[in-house]
Amino acid sequence: MNESTDKTSPKLLRPDLLRNPAQLLAFGFGSGLAPRAPGTVGTLAAIPLYLLIADWSLFAYTVFVLVAGIAGVWICAVAGRQLQVHDHPGIVWDEFVGFWITMWAVPPEFIWIVCGFVVFRVLDVVKPWPIGMLDRQVHGGIGVMADDAIAGVLACITLHLAIGVT
Repeated sequence: MNESTDKTSPKLLRPDLLRNPAQLLAFGFGSGLAPRAPGTVGTLAAIPLYLLIADWSLFAYTVFVLVAGIAGVWICAVAGRQLQVHDHPGIVWDEFVGFWITMWAVPPEFIWIVCGFVVFRVLDVVKPWPIGMLDRQVHGGIGVMADDAIAGVLACITLHLAIGVT
């Protein structure tokens, strides 16, 4: 997901979060409406929800993230169709799930949350291979979710390597 919209893009339709549950979730409970850096704001909004689930068993956490990711394919596809934009800049459910993937089996301590946030955002913005390739070539709800899921996996691996070193 791009951090800003292209000035040559057609006017984006305004989401209706209060009447549309798919858009409410896709827009991260409103965090995706941030006028600047909606992906970063969306990732920040994922942190309180992460803190609610961080102490769950690894199995329960994994199931939650898998369900959120699979549901995200549908959520992002529906919101994109309704707003007539494949990957509307305000759709941030993919950032929520990507951050939760990043934090899989990572201690829910302040330093690791900050590191997870930074590593995930860098990977999501820079989009090294294969993230960028997925972002360009896969469309629909799967395309919206896939690049952030892979960024989350790579960020998670990075954190686990860092944890192993400390």
